[in-house]
Amino acid sequence: MSGVMKRMGMIFRAKANKALDRAEDPRETLDYSYQKQLELLQKVRRGVADVATSRKRLELQLNQLQGQSAKLEDQGRKALALGREDLAREALSRRASLQQQVSDLEVQHQTLQGEEEKLTLAAQRLQAKVDAFRTKKETIKATYTAAQAQTRIAESFSGISEEMSDVGLAIQRAEDKTAQLQARAGAIDELLASGALDDRSGLGSKDDIQAELDRLSGGSDVELELQRMKAELAGGPAAQQQAIEGGAQGTGQQPQTQHRFDKQ
Repeated sequence: MSGVMKRMGMIFRAKANKALDRAEDPRETLDYSYQKQLELLQKVRRGVADVATSRKRLELQLNQLQGQSAKLEDQGRKALALGREDLAREALSRRASLQQQVSDLEVQHQTLQGEEEKLTLAAQRLQAKVDAFRTKKETIKATYTAAQAQTRIAESFSGISEEMSDVGLAIQRAEDKTAQLQARAGAIDELLASGALDDRSGLGSKDDIQAELDRLSGGSDVELELQRMKAELAGGPAAQQQAIEGGAQGTGQQPQTQHRFDKQ
């Protein structure tokens, strides 16, 4: 059973693949691939924008912390000038804590800046690939359309296209029916002439005596033609005339007298 199921599955996949191949249009596939590449490029651009936004936010935080650090340093100087060493020490302690935060943010800023540069370069390369694919896609689509049109024209001329095949079959059927009717009409005429069939309309009926006379007359004409051809092969108009006269006497016919007219 497993072998039968595998075979059935293979047959189903083969038929499905063939049906999909007939339904697939390469131009639509290329357009779909180009659309997917544009979507990927858009995602990369959004990623670059997100990284740039994060970097800008860090820069704002760094500027803010650096401003606070400068303010605390100034407060420490003023407190030390007024003899308040304790206030100066507190200000410098806070400034040291801020400097640690500034250092951490600077590391993150450098990391984000590096990621932004990488993503920007990747977006530029992807943009170049998408542009090249678009050019190649349009070239392939134009070539495919031209080849498809040329194939249809060739099929129409050769008569193997579906439309022309239907026309050709219709013409062939009409010719076959015409030939069949002509053959039937000829056969009926022969049967009527031979007497095998009766003409019940009464328009072209002949009695058997007239039919026999017509047959004999046709045979005598054939004999006369045969004698004439023999005379031509033997040579000479005298022999031809003699053969004709002999044939006429043999069939019971009188040769016609030739009249000569002299020129005046």
